[in-house]
Amino acid sequence: MALALFDLDNTLLAGDSDYLWGVFLGEKQVVDAAFYESENERFYQEYREGRLDIMEFLAFSLKPLADVPLQRLLQLREEFLSEKIDPIIPPASFELIQKHRQQGDTLMIITATNAFVTRPIADRLGIENLIATEPEVVDGHYTGKVSGEPSFQQGKVKRLQQWMDQHGATLEGSYFYSDSHNDIPLMDEVEYAVAVDPDNRLSEYALEKQWPVISLRDR
Repeated sequence: MALALFDLDNTLLAGDSDYLWGVFLGEKQVVDAAFYESENERFYQEYREGRLDIMEFLAFSLKPLADVPLQRLLQLREEFLSEKIDPIIPPASFELIQKHRQQGDTLMIITATNAFVTRPIADRLGIENLIATEPEVVDGHYTGKVSGEPSFQQGKVKRLQQWMDQHGATLEGSYFYSDSHNDIPLMDEVEYAVAVDPDNRLSEYALEKQWPVISLRDR
């Protein structure tokens, strides 16, 4: 079975779950709203410009997981999914996922956003396989640190290779859908790369590579 790989933020979602989680925590007064908004915006801009220090960002974004009791975190996450995520899942995303499911492909979301935020989103999309940045857990509690390599830029290639080694999979016939130039390292590896509502740099690269460019946003 061929792999059908999907980036999550601004690809299957018409927005960025990592960014919106920060906005949500500020709205709920879990974090200092003004400080968090400022830093969140700075990191998001650096991501779009391709100069994000992923470890600096993760130290910022994972800190609330360590600071807030787990039961409260789980409650907040459910509210977040209903308020912020459900409204930004385009119907076309479900249609694309279903097309690959009907083809018998192995479906996977591969995202730099942490698994605490993205695992339930993948469940909502009906995709079991998820490669995400893993928050460290010690004795049942989040530490605010990262476990293993973040699945960001070249890290997506490495993490996917590890997964394929474990599952006896290859990139033969593989697809990868993404919106971001940060994903070019993995897009260059798959057999069929597809730019989805791409940023300017990916749009130019896709044109050069003659990759398909599609939109999943509300038509």
